[in-house]
Amino acid sequence: MARTSSILTRIANDLEQYLPEESVLAAFGAAGHLWRERQLGPVRTLHLFILQVLACNTAMAHLRHMAGEVFSLAGYCQARARLPLAALLRDSSAAMRSAVMKVSAQAEDSRLGLWHGLRAFLVDGSSTITPDTSQLQEAFGQPRGQKPGCGFPVPKLLGLFDAFTGMVVEMLGFPLYTHEQSKVWMLHPLLKAGDLLVGDRGFCSFVHLAMLRERGVLACFRCHQKQIVQFAARDKRPVAPRKGDPRSQFVRRLGKDDQIVRWKRPPAMPAWMTPDQWAAMPEWMEVRELRYTLASNGQRTHVVTIATTLLDQTLYPKADVAELYGLRWSVETRLSELKTTLKMRKLKSKSPEGVMKELAIYCLVYNMVRTVAAAAGLRQKVDPDRISFIDALRWLLLAEPGAPIPDLIVNKVRHRHEPRVIKDLQDTYQKMSRPRNELRAELHKQNVEA
Repeated sequence: MARTSSILTRIANDLEQYLPEESVLAAFGAAGHLWRERQLGPVRTLHLFILQVLACNTAMAHLRHMAGEVFSLAGYCQARARLPLAALLRDSSAAMRSAVMKVSAQAEDSRLGLWHGLRAFLVDGSSTITPDTSQLQEAFGQPRGQKPGCGFPVPKLLGLFDAFTGMVVEMLGFPLYTHEQSKVWMLHPLLKAGDLLVGDRGFCSFVHLAMLRERGVLACFRCHQKQIVQFAARDKRPVAPRKGDPRSQFVRRLGKDDQIVRWKRPPAMPAWMTPDQWAAMPEWMEVRELRYTLASNGQRTHVVTIATTLLDQTLYPKADVAELYGLRWSVETRLSELKTTLKMRKLKSKSPEGVMKELAIYCLVYNMVRTVAAAAGLRQKVDPDRISFIDALRWLLLAEPGAPIPDLIVNKVRHRHEPRVIKDLQDTYQKMSRPRNELRAELHKQNVEA
């Protein structure tokens, strides 16, 4: 009991610097949340919620033993449900940004957290699954290829990560069939002029680049598969494109497979934009297109084409831009740490509000672990990305309050190329093709006839 109560004390102490108790209570009060003093008050419930997720979203029955406290499972569920969603999202977002800014400021002092003097951020989409309830099916939906009763609701996630620390700046949730580009503008207010956003081809479009340019934010995306890019010599004069020709207008050549072109605004307004947003779009925009080949064997993609607003080839050489886009893959590692290590792949809440609360706490916990890794990386003089996430998580679960961070495991730099297959047969059961109640009735009928 003493062991685990010290964990709760440490959680409270670590959280205090980013999310003070007074701020939590003030935010909950401003949201109209009323409570009385009891065992599972709002702050205590928040700390237990964090401990539960920190222990890889352990069962509530196990949480009770971990916390060394006696409370009913129903009481804890009700206490979690009472936490106001809007205030919790606002507080968790503020705490995440505060943690990112603190660690980034320390890194900037040593110039470790910048790429060519720019703060770099990674954006990517993902998904998770939830229990199969009617509320969640209506809120998020399930894959169309699955029959009713044979699948789980799948929330679409959109995350913004700090490229240096790996911390979550913001995580948004939407219905499954929502394209990331239609919602990515909601992350733009979190970026400052002079920041750099890196993403895959799903975020590459004239509209997105123009919206970022309006804010003074630089961008580096892989070209969309439908974008026609041609590096052969072209006339600078505007010519009506023929079928198969690029719609862009050539400006100047910077080097082999490296050029400045002018992209033209698409003729039709995207369905997700407002008329005011569309009216603010420029007719033309200069974009740098470059292409490079992956030298290593075993890669799925051998040729990569980039579209970026890093136009100055002297400040941003082609090789450096290619290396920058290579960092984009680290966002997949971040999502894997969330979904696989912390078990965010399967959420447990049975209501849309509960799902959003759970995602907010997951991001808060992830940043707590990343803060430990970043502090260890700065002290051990290695990139925080090389500090073992699992080692930082284990230390955070076992450390006494006030204990200094020890030297953590530093992962080796590996450039592995593996076939996309698995050896372990993790699940050999037949997949469900009909609702469970129908299968149960069929089994019951077979037993009766036998």
